[in-house]
Amino acid sequence: MHILVTADTVGGVWTYTRELVTGLASRGIRITLVSFGGIPAPPQTAWLEKLSGVTYFPTAFRLEWMQDSASDIIDSTAYLHGIIEELKPDLLHLGQFCYGSMDVPLPKILVAHSDVMSWSQTVRGVKPDDSWARWYRRTVEQGLAGASMVVAPSHWMLDCIDSCYGKQQRSRVIYNGRSPALFNPLVTKHNYAASVGRLWDEGKQSQLLLHLTDSPLPIFLAGAESLADEPSGKSRKLEPDADRSAIKSRGQLSEGEMRQLLSRASIYVATSKYEPFGLAPLEAALSRCALVASDIPSFREIWNDAAFYFIPGDIDSLRNALTTLQGERGLRLDYANRAYQRASRLYTADRMVEEYAQLYSALLERRMSAA
Repeated sequence: MHILVTADTVGGVWTYTRELVTGLASRGIRITLVSFGGIPAPPQTAWLEKLSGVTYFPTAFRLEWMQDSASDIIDSTAYLHGIIEELKPDLLHLGQFCYGSMDVPLPKILVAHSDVMSWSQTVRGVKPDDSWARWYRRTVEQGLAGASMVVAPSHWMLDCIDSCYGKQQRSRVIYNGRSPALFNPLVTKHNYAASVGRLWDEGKQSQLLLHLTDSPLPIFLAGAESLADEPSGKSRKLEPDADRSAIKSRGQLSEGEMRQLLSRASIYVATSKYEPFGLAPLEAALSRCALVASDIPSFREIWNDAAFYFIPGDIDSLRNALTTLQGERGLRLDYANRAYQRASRLYTADRMVEEYAQLYSALLERRMSAA
C-alpha cells in the first residue's frame, strides 16, 4: 500500500503528521509526504531520517487559510499532480481542503483539522463574508465535495463542518493520538501549572493567563511571547495587568523542554475557546497532569469527567478552579489519574493509526470492487 500524505508545518498538524507517518511506516506502508506552509527547520524533520519507505517533499506554498493564497493553491495543486503522476500512490490522505477537488482517479481522505469559518463563528461570533472569505468557502466546499471520506478529530468539529459547509454524506470521526512512551507520567510533580498557546491566536485564549492576578501557584506559559509572528503579519503589543507575578513566560520550547515542563507540572491549563481536539492537553494528560479546561463542547467530548472545568474566558472561574485543585491534593491527584487513564485508553497514536489503516483498506477495497 502506498499513501500520499499532505500536511502543513504550522502548529499541531505537523505533530499529528509525525505520529501518523511514523505509525504507518512501522506497519510497512509506503508513504510519500508533501508539506506546505513553509520549509521546516532541520529539528522538525529529524524524525524522518529514522524511517524507511518514506519520501518527503517540503514546499513553501501558502496554505489555503492564509490571505492571498489563491495563486499558491493553483501552483501547489499542479505540483501535487506531478508527484501523483510520477509516483502513483494508491490513496491520498489530505490535510488541506483545497486538494479534495483534484481530478485524480484515487480515493481521497480529507482531514478537517480546523477551518476559518468555524473558528470565526466560535471565537468572534460571526462568519466572515468578504471577497477572500467567499473564495475560501468555495474552495472548502469544492474540496469536501470531491473527497471520498471526510475525517474530523472530534464529533464537535465534524458538526462544525456540517453547519458551515453542508451535511457531509461520507464522514467519520477519528480522534487524534499521541505515543504514551514519549511522555513521563512518573516524575515527582512540582508546584506549578503549565499551559501552551500562541498569544496571537484568539482561539487559544492564552492571553487570559496574562490577566490572571493572585494565582494560587506559578503558571509557566510556553509559546510565542508576542504577536509579531501572527500570520496576518500585524505586530501588536499586549498590555497585561500590572501584577503578572504568577505568569512565567517560557517562550518557544524544544520537544525535550516541553516534555520536561509537562512531566513536572502538577496542573495543565487549557484556555481555548476554539479547539477541534487539542494535542497539548493530551500530552499533559499523558504526563499525568490534572487538566483544568475551558468548558467548551469539544473538551467535554474529549475529556468527559477527566478534566476540571472553568467558565470560558472567566478569570474568576479559572482562579477558583486552580485554587480548588491546588488546595486539595487528593482531588488534584484524582483528576491527574483520570486524565492519564482516559488518554492512555482512548487517544494513543497506535489506535489512531490503526483506524486510518482500516479506513485505507476499506476505501481501496471499495475502489477495486467498483472497477
